[in-house]
This record gives sequence, C-alpha cells and structure tokens, in this order.
Amino acid sequence: MKKESKSPIRIDSISALHNLLGLPKPLHPLISCIDNLKMAVDKDILPNTFLFDFYKISYKKTSSGKIGYGQGYYDFDEGGMVFTAPNQLISVKTDDKELYGFSFLFHPDFIRNHPLGRNIKQYGFFSYDTNEALFLSDKEKSTIFSVFDNIRNEMNASIDDFSQDVFISYIELLLNYSNRFYKRQFITRKAVNHDLLSKLEQILDEYFGDEKSLNNGLPTVEYVASQLHLSPRYLSDMLRTLTGQNAQQHIHQKLITIAKDKLSTTDLSVSEIAYELGFEHPQSFSKLFKTKTKLSPLEFRQSFN
Repeated sequence: MKKESKSPIRIDSISALHNLLGLPKPLHPLISCIDNLKMAVDKDILPNTFLFDFYKISYKKTSSGKIGYGQGYYDFDEGGMVFTAPNQLISVKTDDKELYGFSFLFHPDFIRNHPLGRNIKQYGFFSYDTNEALFLSDKEKSTIFSVFDNIRNEMNASIDDFSQDVFISYIELLLNYSNRFYKRQFITRKAVNHDLLSKLEQILDEYFGDEKSLNNGLPTVEYVASQLHLSPRYLSDMLRTLTGQNAQQHIHQKLITIAKDKLSTTDLSVSEIAYELGFEHPQSFSKLFKTKTKLSPLEFRQSFN
C-alpha cells in the first residue's frame, strides 16, 4: 500500500517515536540509539514528514532510500551524517527500500541544566540542510562510530549518579568531532566553495545592478543562500572558513564597495545612494559606512575633492 501525503506528525517524546517505529521502549526516557534495521513497522504507513521535540544525529550508510530536510531530498548512496534540532521538519521517502544506518536521539531536557544546553546553538550544523550532510573519511568514520559504541555501552550499563555527566561528555565529544570534520570538509571542498563564492559575488552584483535593492530593500542572508541552494548557516560557516567573514559581512562588504564607487564617481546625495542600496533610512547607511570605513559618507566623498 502506497502511503498518502499527510500532515507532519509531531513526536513529543523518544518513547513515542520508539512506539511508532515498533521498537522496544528506550532504556532511558531522554536518550536513545536506534538501529534502522530493527524497525518493526511498515514504512509505507508512516507519515511523510515528522516534527521531533528532540535532537537527532543520524548516520545513513549505503542505501537507495532517501531522507529529506525541508523541501529537498538527498540520496545517501555514499553515506553521511545529518543533524536536526527540535521543531525542524524531517521528511522521509523510502521508495519501498530500507534505510540502513542508525540515529542517536536526545531530548533538550537532558542537557537543559548543563552548559551544553546553553551552548548547543553554537554547533551550526544543526541548521544545515540534508544536502549539506557531513561525509566522513574511513578514519573519521571509525572515530565517530567509536563514540556511538561508547554511548551504546553506557546505555546498557546501570544508571547511577554519574550517568548523565558521562552521556553529556560523549555528546559533546561527538559534536566537537563533527565540528572538526565539517571544517575539514569545507577545506577539502575549497575548489567547489570558491565557485560558490564567485556565484555569491555574481548574485550580489545582479541584485544591486538590477535595482532590486531599490525595490526590495537590502539583500538578506536568507535570500542569498536560497539563490545558492544552501542553508543560511551552512553558507556563513563555509564563507567563514574560506575568507574569515560570514555571509552578512560579505553582503556589507559589497554594500560598502558599491557605496564608495557611487560616492566617488556620482553627484548623488548620501540619501539617494542609501535608498538605491536598499536602506529604508539614510542614517542606517551612514552608521554602517562609518563603522566599516571609519569615515562618514560625506567625509569619504570629500577625501576625493
């Protein structure tokens, strides 16, 4: 039976997900490791989309199945890691195939009173799209799998006063390794990323050249990322590794470059230049210009006279 499109189903607990997937109750109510091969449920009757109230870190090995984030799908023929945070839309399309791999789940309540609960947003890959998955070398895969194995072993041990601290240490280790390996991935894909940087410059040139800024306002990181088919956070992290600047800083740099050109080669007033660039208030333009150049727009113009 082919499953029909359905509204996203919200899963508010790890136990509820286990029940939905036909798995035994989790050994701990706030954390779990799931082996996809052990799911005892007809995937055709599952909803196409889910909303989880907990974090999910998944590794998908060789498979013809597809798992998507948002509106896109990613084919995991080579395997990769995907990170999703609570309230992110997760879409699954199996095409009657098995999804080989495993997932580690942990509820925000498990880390709430720990520094990780406050700092977890610094791990930007929880905001990446699925086509921005982390691909691991054999050595990196061995490292990640060893952490997962330690988590599983700890889950099978008796729970005591130290269990939560041990689990959180393993979670932090897993996240820090993933952060390191993503940085490596940005470096090894430098040629591709340079192409993206060139496309970014082209997008901004066209945006300001076609007067879209005059009609639509300042270009946002979200707009630029959508034109490059990337998530905003991935774009910023990629650019920061490549150039030392995030996406917002690149947009501002382009703004200042164009503003300098207009100030030095035209008779347009500061207000006219501000409006052409997409600023709603000229004062905002002047403030940004002075922050970036240490000169007001008028002082910059006067330096050419």
